[in-house]
Amino acid sequence: QVQLVESGGGLVQSGGSLRLSCAASGYIFKTNFMAWFRQAPGKERELVATIAGDGSTKSADSVTGRFTISRDTTKNTVYLQMNDLKPEDTAVYSCNAEVHIDDQGTTWHGWGQGTQVTVSS
Repeated sequence: QVQLVESGGGLVQSGGSLRLSCAASGYIFKTNFMAWFRQAPGKERELVATIAGDGSTKSADSVTGRFTISRDTTKNTVYLQMNDLKPEDTAVYSCNAEVHIDDQGTTWHGWGQGTQVTVSS
């Protein structure tokens, strides 16, 4: 069974930086994508950034130029480097991934538990 464990959240002042990590454990044959979502109180969950199996990345317009998604394939870990943080970035950030768990096309899709990011003004 695959599990996703996030770390790196916390409290930071406006303009500060944080790096989130999401480590995938369990047997992974191939990764289709890994992504970061966030959900602020009273708001819908939104996609922050994705990284595909080929390493290509996309990010939301609201974070482009400030947030960078990257990965370490040897550790099955995805990172979200967040710079120039703003109070409106305050949210629970969750990791999401879809991976192949064998060479027969069996996939797993799931979520981490989430990590709180709070940006004070």
